[in-house]
Amino acid sequence: MQDIARRSLLFDFYGQLLTKKQQEIYDLYFQQDLSLGEIAELHRVSRQAIYDLLRRTEETLEEYENKLGLVRKHNDNTEILKQVQERLESIQEKYGAYEIREVYALLKKMAEA
Repeated sequence: MQDIARRSLLFDFYGQLLTKKQQEIYDLYFQQDLSLGEIAELHRVSRQAIYDLLRRTEETLEEYENKLGLVRKHNDNTEILKQVQERLESIQEKYGAYEIREVYALLKKMAEA
């Protein structure tokens, strides 16, 4: 399941950097759930050609992530926001100054990321 979510995030962040053909075939296979054979028939090419294009597209998306790190930053920020939410809930219950300082430190960390 994590693999599916990662593919989706990679495509969301970097899909516009792919060629139109890569975008279309990636969408047909991973998001519309067409088989290699169905896509090959639509594009009048072999299943192997579609498989190779998908493999290269995934490699390209991973290269973008390795260079830009947007998915990693997104995941890091999501985790920080969860922590902020937990601290805010704690503050709401306790009204303690220590929790307020923790929330401030987390927000500062997120701003610097």
